[in-house]
Amino acid sequence: MSNALHRSLRHHPPRAVRGDGVYVIDEAGNKYLDGCGGAAVSCLGHSHPDVIRAIHAQSATLPYAHTSFFTTDVMEALADKIVGAAPGMGKVLLLSGGSETVEAALKLSRQYFVEAGQPERHLYIARRQSYHGNTLGALATGGNEWRRANFAPLMVEGHHIAPCFEYRERRDDESLDAYALRVADELDAKIETLGPKNVAGFVAETVVGATAGAVAAVPGYFQRIRDICDHHGVHLILDEVMCGTGRTGTMMAYEQEGIVPDLVTMAKGLAAGYQPVGALLCKDEITDVIRNGSGFFQHGHTFMGHATAVAASLATLTAIEKDDLLSNVTARGASLLQKLKAALDDHPNVGDVRGRGLFLGIEFVSDRSSKAHLDPALKTHNRIQKAAMERGLMVYGMGGTIDGRRGDHILLAPPYILTQEHEDELVEKLVAAVGAGCDGR
Repeated sequence: MSNALHRSLRHHPPRAVRGDGVYVIDEAGNKYLDGCGGAAVSCLGHSHPDVIRAIHAQSATLPYAHTSFFTTDVMEALADKIVGAAPGMGKVLLLSGGSETVEAALKLSRQYFVEAGQPERHLYIARRQSYHGNTLGALATGGNEWRRANFAPLMVEGHHIAPCFEYRERRDDESLDAYALRVADELDAKIETLGPKNVAGFVAETVVGATAGAVAAVPGYFQRIRDICDHHGVHLILDEVMCGTGRTGTMMAYEQEGIVPDLVTMAKGLAAGYQPVGALLCKDEITDVIRNGSGFFQHGHTFMGHATAVAASLATLTAIEKDDLLSNVTARGASLLQKLKAALDDHPNVGDVRGRGLFLGIEFVSDRSSKAHLDPALKTHNRIQKAAMERGLMVYGMGGTIDGRRGDHILLAPPYILTQEHEDELVEKLVAAVGAGCDGR
């Protein structure tokens, strides 16, 4: 009996003892190809020497300094590097994870409006089937009903519109352009319903990750969203905790949408799993208002700007740049997507294979023509994840793809150091796991 409180109280996971490149190795010596990066975290794989050296060096020099008293060279260097890679952003707050960054984004946005003389702006709109973290503010903002239900009495008011989910929600007679405008205009209608003077921000994952399985918006959607936010004076807050840090082929996923948000969150791959790190980025105009007002952001955490964690993040970004890994993300991502589509094209339960870069999703259905979902009681995503583990492959399975209850998908987010040989191994093992998981019905 373990004294550790594991995620599942009925299942004891294997004990990992070592990482080696794209593999995780358990105590029995079994190797698992990390096809999901844990949760899109391990972008450099495991045991990267440059990151390990950076952690050792920083911890031997100055492992921690509270940011109420000091800044550090490594924090300033990381802030410079992140801002340099994020078009339109001016300031960075360094935190310890994704939920923290979303909470900080909401609070910074709210404080901006208070100090800008618009204290009535306090409402935030997000999208159904979104996920923005498990702390109460982030959970209230997100639109994943399964995660929200038990904690609803504890949460502040949240408002939601439709996601931009072409596979599920574009009509057969609807062009991509028409669909983009229709679904984006739900934001305009929601703002008008709530009262434009009451709405502070719109929060969205640039590419939806865990809850829907690598769902990218159709062209033109985010441009229209940006226009609506500008028209109403509403902050556009993009959540790139999972899809950022190069996961989709550019350092910031929003670069591919042709827009600049007002605030954006990063985490997960930002330090490749070697340390817990998150980052909130924002435009200078937001911090300028506070600087010229109270002069103080009313928010803080003990471990934000943690020197050792920041050193790991700086080394991660340096490695991505030095080894030109974004080119590999683009090339391997396109190749992997093509191979998955070819290998699964005839499978009767594979509805959609999608994604950008090394951020891919596979959605499962009972009928391909109607897109009817599988029986949720079957827990097909769990079956596939389990079958993959038995074959030495890690994938990220999730249920509730459609509405938090119905639908199954798996998410793939392998390390950026993936080779063609790893790619082939992933496809071979995944195809076998999909067959076993679906046949288990």
